[in-house]
Amino acid sequence: MSTIAPRRGIRAPYVLIVPAVVILLAGMGYPLIWQFVTSMQEYGLAQQFGKPAPFVGFDNFVTLATDPVLWTVVARSLAFCVLTAAVTLAVGTLLALLMTVVTKTARLILQIALLLAWSMPVVAAMTVWIWLFDRRRGVVNYLLDMIPGVEMNRFDWLSTPLTFFAVASIIVIWMSVPFVAFSIYAGLTQVSDEVLEAAQLDGATGYQRFRHIIAPLIRPVIAIVLLLQLIWDLRVFTQITMLQDAGSKSGDYDLLGTYIYKLGTSSQDFGMASAVSILVLAITIALSWFYIRSLLKEDEA
Repeated sequence: MSTIAPRRGIRAPYVLIVPAVVILLAGMGYPLIWQFVTSMQEYGLAQQFGKPAPFVGFDNFVTLATDPVLWTVVARSLAFCVLTAAVTLAVGTLLALLMTVVTKTARLILQIALLLAWSMPVVAAMTVWIWLFDRRRGVVNYLLDMIPGVEMNRFDWLSTPLTFFAVASIIVIWMSVPFVAFSIYAGLTQVSDEVLEAAQLDGATGYQRFRHIIAPLIRPVIAIVLLLQLIWDLRVFTQITMLQDAGSKSGDYDLLGTYIYKLGTSSQDFGMASAVSILVLAITIALSWFYIRSLLKEDEA
């Protein structure tokens, strides 16, 4: 009896998680399998009306591999997500540190402001941002035009790729900073005040305390926040689409999300769109692997 009971106790947790695993596999596995199968077919408008989809194997992937437009979009998307994620992490960390040193009232006001920015619906927020950068009635142009020597009257921020993605970066960073700030702040609350006070008594500056004490202690939080931010910024779609609707729909303004969307809706080439989606999945897995590898090293240590 004493040997059987522990074995049943060991099996119980695995039995309990089976329903959750089944639901997860059904919810995520089916779309992934359908996407992979479609990526190996010639799936266009005719297939939407019931015509069988011809199997083309890896032809879609070969076509994409030799398409310079795709790799331009991939490079642009990677540059965009790395830049915005890095700035978001820096700004969010600074705000988190600020929340640890200000008064309780100031911290509450800052947290409410961040929550309001975080909870605002994307479409509503984008409507406000597009109005702010409007070339005719935009507040940004109005304020900049008041600076002596600066001529911003009717300047179109969405007319060139550089200014377009500058605006997009500002919007994505603004929407993402609250999550980063609250996550980093939660990690900072776990840092011992006694250790920081001892370091301060020993003559350590604020930067030295952050670099040698705070940053190593909250490194796991920073790592997962940065990873999530990179993945989210790589898949950004709504912000870019709405800015394109307000400005230019040229391919020079596409990121991976809008590129896939146009392949499927405008070109009616769902096979190619699925192939690009598989590529995005591969990039996401590659980004995640660095974090997973660090976790495995920590477990081995």
